[in-house]
Amino acid sequence: MEEIFEILSQCPLFSGISREDLSGMLQCLGARSVSYEKGRTVFLEGDPALWVGVVLTGEVQILREDLDGNRSILAAAGPGQLFGEVFACAQLNRLPVTVIASADSRILQLACRRIIETCSQSCIFHSQLIHNLLKIVARKNLMLNQKIDFISRRTTREKLMAYLTAQAKAADSRIFSIPYNRQELADYLGVERSAMSAELGKLKKEGTIDFHRNHFTLKDKTAKEDLK
Repeated sequence: MEEIFEILSQCPLFSGISREDLSGMLQCLGARSVSYEKGRTVFLEGDPALWVGVVLTGEVQILREDLDGNRSILAAAGPGQLFGEVFACAQLNRLPVTVIASADSRILQLACRRIIETCSQSCIFHSQLIHNLLKIVARKNLMLNQKIDFISRRTTREKLMAYLTAQAKAADSRIFSIPYNRQELADYLGVERSAMSAELGKLKKEGTIDFHRNHFTLKDKTAKEDLK
């Protein structure tokens, strides 16, 4: 339990809530810890929106698939990060996305309704919890707007450079890592993997970027100026 408290202390949903309150809070929220092997489905599109998840270990990806089975990665969440909270706020009856474990993971599930509705015991931490939730939703809305900016670019090259520059800015360094492999990055940006890999190769040959697996360096002068 102490290990769980340590991870939860890093989760924005529980900001400003003392460890002394965590135990009672988790009981109030109907918390349960569930383990998932890599590749297993955590939430399935169309299922009832019953739970909000906090990643304790591992990583999950939030996906959307079209009728032809083409997959788009909307976001990823690692230890201490929250997912599914938008559905709690919107009070959706059915999930519009699928969430899978991209690594062996342990997830703390919290009952949606119990997060946004004050319980009968009027727990003192609940108003803080709702305040934190609103901040999280607002920040993720900004992240969604940023992704829209990436995928609205006309060419694969422009999408890649917009994404990589944003990652460098977030890391405050021209040397950084991204949370996706090649196929996942292609799914995130909505491009063909082969075309994206070819473009990455061109950018590297030109000296604009360097990379090894998911570790990147921006070397282009324009990119460096963008980071200022």
